[in-house]
Amino acid sequence: MKIRYQTELEINAHYDVAVVGAGPAGICAAVAAAREGAKVALIERYGVLGGNLTVGFVGPILGMVGKGTMRDEIVKLLGVPENDMIGETGKAHDMERAKLELARFVAKEKNIDVLLQTSVFDVLKDGRRVTGLLLASNEGRMAVSADVVIDCSGDATVCFLAGARIEKGREDGLMQPVTLEFRIDGVDDSRGLYCIGDVDNVELFGMRFLDWCKQQADEGKIPQKIAAVRLHPCTAEGQRQVNTTQVNGVDVTRVMDIFPADLELREQIEILMRFLRENVPGYEKIRFIQSGTTTGVRETRRVMGDYVITAEELAEGCRFDDVVVHRAEFIVDIHNPAGAGQAEEKIQYCKPYDLPYRCFLPRDCENRGIEGLLVAGRCISGTHRAHASYRVMSPCMAMGEAIGTAAALASKMGITPRELPVKTLQKALTDKGIELFD
Repeated sequence: MKIRYQTELEINAHYDVAVVGAGPAGICAAVAAAREGAKVALIERYGVLGGNLTVGFVGPILGMVGKGTMRDEIVKLLGVPENDMIGETGKAHDMERAKLELARFVAKEKNIDVLLQTSVFDVLKDGRRVTGLLLASNEGRMAVSADVVIDCSGDATVCFLAGARIEKGREDGLMQPVTLEFRIDGVDDSRGLYCIGDVDNVELFGMRFLDWCKQQADEGKIPQKIAAVRLHPCTAEGQRQVNTTQVNGVDVTRVMDIFPADLELREQIEILMRFLRENVPGYEKIRFIQSGTTTGVRETRRVMGDYVITAEELAEGCRFDDVVVHRAEFIVDIHNPAGAGQAEEKIQYCKPYDLPYRCFLPRDCENRGIEGLLVAGRCISGTHRAHASYRVMSPCMAMGEAIGTAAALASKMGITPRELPVKTLQKALTDKGIELFD
C-alpha cells in the first residue's frame, strides 16, 4: 500500500554550515567552522554530544594524526595520551566526564546552535545542490537551510538521502561486526592483565592470552564469536574497557537489525563477566559498571566521492597535493565479518598517510558531483579495506576539523566546497598550526 503525504513547512533558520552528527568528526567540524566565523547548526540524534566518545562508549582513542589538530585539544580535555596508535600505552577515558567536557568545548563557541534529540529525515535540494535539511525533533517537523551541509553521521545518512553513490562492506556485501563495549571495575591491577587485541602477545598460563581464549572457546566456555577477549586499561585504577562482544551479519542502516543485535550483545556481557570471574587471575571480584547506550558500529555505508582511496595507498604512506589530513596512521583493522577475530591472517600496518580533499566530496549514482555537501568521518570515499584504517577516532577528528574549515570558507566566499581552492583551505589549516606537509 502507498500513501501520498504532503505538507508545508517554514524554514526555521538559515546557517552558514549545518553539521549532522556530534561524534568525534562532527564536534570538530562544528567548532572549526565556528572558529572561522560561520553560523553553525550541530544536529545530533541523541540527547548528549560525543557519539562514540560518549554514548558509543568506545575507548581508547585510537590512531594517530599529524601535529596541531583539534584532536590534541580533545584528548587533553579528556586526560588521555596525545597519540597512541593501537592502544599500547593508551587508556580508555572517563565517558561520563567526556559528556560534560565535550559540551563545554562546543558551548564556548557562541555561534553554534546545538539541536539535540533531532534527526534528519530528508534533504532540501535545488538540482544537484543540497540547500538544507528536514528534521524530526521534539518540536515536530523542522526545516533549516544552509550554505554547506556536512555529513558526520557515520552512516552517511545525509549523503544517502541526497542520492550519493554508496557502497557497503566488502565484495560479498558483508560488513564488520557490531560490538557493545562495556566497563568493569574491581580488577586487582597487581595480577589482572590487559590485552589490547590481536597485536598483543601478553601471556597467561604460559601461552599467548588470545590463544588461551580461543582454547577456552573451543572447550565451550565462551562462544566462538567472542573468543578475542580485549581488555583495555582505563584512566581509573582497577577498571578495564572490554571490547569483545560481537554479532555478525548486522546492518544498522536496516532498522529491524538493531534490536536483536543489541539484545544478543547485552546477553554476551553476562557470559563474559562470568567467564572472567571464574577463569582469569585478578578478575575474581569484578563488577559490571557501564556499557554503551547504542550499538557500537564499525562499518555501514561508504560514500563514493571525487577520489576513492585504497588500503594499498595507505600502506605505502601516500601523499597528495590536496592533502587536508596529514600523517594519519592505524592498522588495517578488519574485524571478521563472518566469524571471530581478524578477517585477514596477517594484520597490515600502514605508514603515516595523507587523506586528500577529494575523498570528502560526494558524487551521485551518475558520477556527478553533489554540491553544497561534504562528508567527514568513517564514511568518506574509500574502499572497504582502507576504511578499516581511517575509521578510528583520531583521524576522524582531524577530518572533521579540516572539513568544517572548508565549509566555513566556502560559505564565506559564496562558492561551493568543490569550487574552494585547496590551497586556500591548506593555508587556513597551516595558519592554525596544523601539520600538512613533511
